[in-house]
Amino acid sequence: MTESRRTPLADYHVSQGATLAEYHGAMVPARFTDPASEHRAVRAASGLFDFSFRAKFRLKGRDHARFLQRLVSNDVKKLAPGQGTYATLLNVQGHIVVDLRLYCAEDSFLVDTDADLREKATQSLGRYIIADQVEIEPLDLYGLAFQGPSALPLLEKTLHIDLPALQEFGHFASNYAGFPIRVVRASSTGEEGYEVWVSARGMEAVWGAACGQAPTYGTLACGCEALESLRIEAGIPRYGQELGEDVIPLEAGLWNALSFNKGCYVGQEIVERARSRGHVNWQLKGLIVNAPQPPRPGEKLVAEGREIGEVTSSCISPTLDKTLALAYVRREVSEPGTKLAFASGVTAEVATLPFHPRARSAPA
Repeated sequence: MTESRRTPLADYHVSQGATLAEYHGAMVPARFTDPASEHRAVRAASGLFDFSFRAKFRLKGRDHARFLQRLVSNDVKKLAPGQGTYATLLNVQGHIVVDLRLYCAEDSFLVDTDADLREKATQSLGRYIIADQVEIEPLDLYGLAFQGPSALPLLEKTLHIDLPALQEFGHFASNYAGFPIRVVRASSTGEEGYEVWVSARGMEAVWGAACGQAPTYGTLACGCEALESLRIEAGIPRYGQELGEDVIPLEAGLWNALSFNKGCYVGQEIVERARSRGHVNWQLKGLIVNAPQPPRPGEKLVAEGREIGEVTSSCISPTLDKTLALAYVRREVSEPGTKLAFASGVTAEVATLPFHPRARSAPA
């Protein structure tokens, strides 16, 4: 088993009262104060997250763009430097091997994924390098995320820059306190979101500067417990919970990870067949659960002795004060408003995603 990545700020976070926990292959803050308060701060103002659970690598070499284009599910050939996209790498059965955020740079692609997926992603891509002039280079970069309605002014004040207008996954290189950084627009909560990528040594400088500005913008330092409830409210699937090698992208609703015009890529025939059929048998849906405690991941929904669904993630929503779950359910019971039941007798109702009316469903 690969050892969990550790945030460079671990000791500092603990000194500030944070509780650390393993999250997607890294030891990062689980909470600084009360997760519900952290959650509400992101919805009302902004939250600051240690994103050391995300890892990066670079694809470079003469054939890097052509190589990536024939493997991943989205169109990277159309991207110009400073643009990015979300994509999946599939197997020949059309199932999700890894999900990726891909960022086009001048002479390479920067790839961002969960820390516990980086080795799998590099090995999976590496198997396809035969005659291509392509190199895979791990990057020792860490991320800080600014999420919420006031994320932009907080970030500008922290970095002492005026950010250019960026589309989702837009990015640019800059410098802060002598440290090279990359600023990325990316939502992980359904709110407006940005990330700053920086070296381990630069993490403390950026984090400290952001915390210094935080009171002005109603910002709280937030942990992964709040991040989980925020992304569930926003209907954002995560690998290992909603995504995996038993799921095809259309089942998870990952339309933003797919191009139907780019031509062939690994797993494309299965994805196209599912689209042309007009439906998949299982769909990722939201559930409002009529119980004070969230159902456990793996808990089954049943009807007349037959399994019709399975929970993947759940939480108590601090915004809506309801018990929420993400679950795969059979197509015939997937319409919003449909009443469902667990084997325990607890009932639930299929809801439209995202749960939170202002949240924008986005990839993790």
